[in-house]
Amino acid sequence: MAEVPETEGKKGRLLRLMLGAAVLVGSGAGATIGAVHFGLVDQAAEAADTAPKLLKKGDADPYAPPSKKDAVESVDGEGGSEYRTSYFSFEEPFTSNLKDSPALVQVSLAASTRRDGRVLLWLGKHELAARSAILAELADTPETHVYSLEGKQDLQRRLTKAINDVLTRTEGFGGIDDVYFRGFLVQ
Repeated sequence: MAEVPETEGKKGRLLRLMLGAAVLVGSGAGATIGAVHFGLVDQAAEAADTAPKLLKKGDADPYAPPSKKDAVESVDGEGGSEYRTSYFSFEEPFTSNLKDSPALVQVSLAASTRRDGRVLLWLGKHELAARSAILAELADTPETHVYSLEGKQDLQRRLTKAINDVLTRTEGFGGIDDVYFRGFLVQ
């Protein structure tokens, strides 16, 4: 029987070792991709780390929008929610026809968040898209809904969802807690 020189045996072992390492790395990468695909690894935890944070009363907001010239320093009360609430007021009112009706509705709106100032900055940045979504919701509101408290509360929930959908689509996070009527007129 012919003997194999020792140098070829070392090369063969090295080749088998490299091949085995490549198989292990490949199967580890495949398992990781599969785990992410099937939801076994939570990618939301990573996204949550960069999402706007809830701000407790008295906490400094690293993303606070610039204050207005004659703004008074905010003072938080002792009771109620432990989180600070900030507001965004849409400057222009919204006017729309109501669904299947000749009536018009005109509303002035504000939105609130308990998260850091990024939510308000994003809402200002995407106000045009938010206005469009709000007008679409108003146009899809039956006239009977605008006369009852329950209908108005449902409209507030729908408007909150519409704004959050815009922010989620454009920035990856909603953050608006509520929408408030500053004015409400039906003609």
